[in-house]
Amino acid sequence: MKVTGKLIGLCLVFTLLLIAPLFADDEDKGDDEENAVAEEPRFITDESALGEEFDDEDFDDEAFFFNAPTLVLEVPEFEPRSFYDVFPNLSMRQKAMVMGSMGLRNAFEKNDTPTFSPNPDSGVDLYSKVMTKKPSHLIEALVLVPRGKRELDLIDIYNGLRRIKNIQDFKLTAGDKEYKIFQDTTRLESAQKRKPIADPPHTDTLPLSETMYLRFVDLSMGDLYLKGEVTVSLYGLTYTLTNFRDVTYSIFTVMRAERYLTIIYLEPVKEGILIYSMSGLNIPSFVSSRINLPRSMSYRIIVLINWITDGLRKEENNVKTQHFYQIMK
Repeated sequence: MKVTGKLIGLCLVFTLLLIAPLFADDEDKGDDEENAVAEEPRFITDESALGEEFDDEDFDDEAFFFNAPTLVLEVPEFEPRSFYDVFPNLSMRQKAMVMGSMGLRNAFEKNDTPTFSPNPDSGVDLYSKVMTKKPSHLIEALVLVPRGKRELDLIDIYNGLRRIKNIQDFKLTAGDKEYKIFQDTTRLESAQKRKPIADPPHTDTLPLSETMYLRFVDLSMGDLYLKGEVTVSLYGLTYTLTNFRDVTYSIFTVMRAERYLTIIYLEPVKEGILIYSMSGLNIPSFVSSRINLPRSMSYRIIVLINWITDGLRKEENNVKTQHFYQIMK
């Protein structure tokens, strides 16, 4: 019995020695899991550590890289419209005149309708925009500048219209007299700071829109403070001028602010450059009855068109280093 009791005691001790490490492993494992949850993520920044983690010999390149077919995007070439697609209803006589240096001009009053009607599907509608100013008198002009030494695009037109200072150089001959319609033309710093500034240099970037402030010293009306806006559309470029201050003569107000509007639309067409302009102004009857307003408006349009044509010819002579232009957002 004594031997048997001792034997049983030894068996119990041996059994306890085997069971204790098993429980200890479970407890340690639980502590490790808790520590793993509490531990912050570890980022490897040392290249040597990366080398220890990933062995180049075990890395399979083919599992991460594959050969894909070359992606080719073909951009459709822009095709300019014909001048006669935009103005399909011109008579034979009008077609001949529109090619001349003077082009076509027509002055009319608010109750009349324009003579040069663009194709409704062309997207060119100056008349509706001018009529928002409720003008008492209007004038329209249409000119086709034939293609010269090279084909011009929108960036050429934009650069041609940036030379505001050059407008003052153009004179007009009426009868046996020569008139300088605009005594001075300059850009201004802003509508509030009316300090003259120089025209910007030639550019290869075409903005989607631009606003500028100008001062024209007119032969008859004195200082004209104008807000100029340039906008680019699918086919052409629109130049808008409106007076942001009253026009006064001596002590009299000849025209209120925002009562004058000139819109000039230019588009590169197959035959050259299309120039379509419409101007409207609202002035008191006591002023309009004392001057030949249609002739006065016509003179100023002629000067502007001559300035535009001259700017385009100058761009033709420029050697282009790029055949494309950027559009700023």
